[in-house]
Amino acid sequence: MKSKVLIAYYSRRGENYYKGRLQMIEEGNTEYVAKVIQEFTNADLYEIDTIQRYPSGYTETTRVAKVEFQKNARPELKQLPDSIDDYDIIYLGYPNWWNTMPMACFTFLEAFDFTHKTIIPFCTHEGSGLGNSVRDIRNACPSAKVLEGFALTGSAVRSSHDVIETWLNQHT
Repeated sequence: MKSKVLIAYYSRRGENYYKGRLQMIEEGNTEYVAKVIQEFTNADLYEIDTIQRYPSGYTETTRVAKVEFQKNARPELKQLPDSIDDYDIIYLGYPNWWNTMPMACFTFLEAFDFTHKTIIPFCTHEGSGLGNSVRDIRNACPSAKVLEGFALTGSAVRSSHDVIETWLNQHT
């Protein structure tokens, strides 16, 4: 029987750090990667979205994200899936914020029981890779199988279909 797959991701539009400078983007880098993964897997897609919007400016967002990180905050999400019971594999996508994933991802992870699930992390960044995020996912979901994960430079995502496909082929 084929595994049922969910792609859960957090992504941010607006001003982003991109190739050494700030630039406005209409679609977040992680969202872009999530949609490419969906193209190859036909998995269900779920956007982790906070009720409180982050500022559109990059610098302001990093300040808010740092305070959330320091307070170990759990931002409230607009909506959670009713259940993840039917899913065997969860691709979890996020940008690297303060050497881990955005705190909203922790809100999502802590809302469900991941026993007997496989979590496959993927991360966008501009030089910091996965940071401590895989360790943090393992700590948040100790009963899940958490794979090593995949990090992709955000400014390269729109030209990385082949790289993403090669990575996906290692997990399917």
